[in-house]
Amino acid sequence: MGPDRDAILKALESVIDPELQRPVTELDMVRDVEIDGGDVAVTIALTVAGCPLRNSFQEQVATHVGAVSGVTSVRLAFDVMSPEEKAALTSKLRGGRPEKSISLDPGTRVIAVASGKGGVGKSSLAVNLAAALAGLGERVGILDADVYGHSIPHMLGISQRPIVVDKMIVPPVRNGLKLMSIGFFLEDNSPVMWRGPMLHRALEQFLSDVHWGELDTLVVDMPPGTGDVSISLGQLLPNAEALVVTTPQPAAQQVAVRAAQMAKHTGMRLLGAVENMSWLVGTGQEVFGSGGGQQLADEMGMPLLARIPLDPALREAADAGVPVVESEPESEAARAIVGLAEAVAAMRQRPAGFVKALPLVG
Repeated sequence: MGPDRDAILKALESVIDPELQRPVTELDMVRDVEIDGGDVAVTIALTVAGCPLRNSFQEQVATHVGAVSGVTSVRLAFDVMSPEEKAALTSKLRGGRPEKSISLDPGTRVIAVASGKGGVGKSSLAVNLAAALAGLGERVGILDADVYGHSIPHMLGISQRPIVVDKMIVPPVRNGLKLMSIGFFLEDNSPVMWRGPMLHRALEQFLSDVHWGELDTLVVDMPPGTGDVSISLGQLLPNAEALVVTTPQPAAQQVAVRAAQMAKHTGMRLLGAVENMSWLVGTGQEVFGSGGGQQLADEMGMPLLARIPLDPALREAADAGVPVVESEPESEAARAIVGLAEAVAAMRQRPAGFVKALPLVG
């Protein structure tokens, strides 16, 4: 006796689109199911013809449909959605929200990782914080808002470009982490030479046209300093919480204070300070002095959430495109970052409305 069609359709509910993170049945991607004795042929309609993740569909369909009673063989064919089907899919993914509204779910927590100056390890910290939060069971996305100094795709080892479905941008996914960066749209490490209005438009597009889906937390890698991007993000994400990164020396701490003040002026809640490169692993030597993180926290009236050591494992992992919390989970840096993630998760609050931004001085 051949397999039951309803049982096959039920099995297809377990086949998840690797980018949209939703069942193919829910997304109306199952075009056809043919049954001939124990042989089952499934056709799935992809959003784009050259989908780079076909192998994931192949493996999932073989696993779930192949486990249905009576199935002896499974074949998977692909088709491409029509423009009308893509438009219907986009409307479903937006959940009824207007096309040019912020696409984040209202319950998504936004954590802006900021610094006063470059070179303090802000981006590597943002990557590892996101990975650590995912390791705690959260659904996490990363927005690389450091437009001029974008580096997150390299640190996560992602070279796959986003897919566009009827004007909606679907971000690449790595181990459950969704990522969007201006780096995906540039050729050969080209520089970004834009003025303020273009930067604002790009960030607005990343927040309105990108399908972030159901996220618990969006980690934003902010550019260093207090320029156009920081102001724009404060306007676009008035409920964001700021995590301010500094190194121990006074010069970095004093500049980090400005980044914290900018966050407050744009209506962000100051979550806390993080002191990076606090001591050299293996020696305990305080290469960059001491006390900067605590001074920053005290001056801004926020807690010092973590001191992260200067650990070669963190640098090596970033160069290899793997977060150190995954590649070297027992390293001193990884343990400190996981502790930071646990502290951040414990401080989660769900605001009951938008926070009004304070007026900028001058």
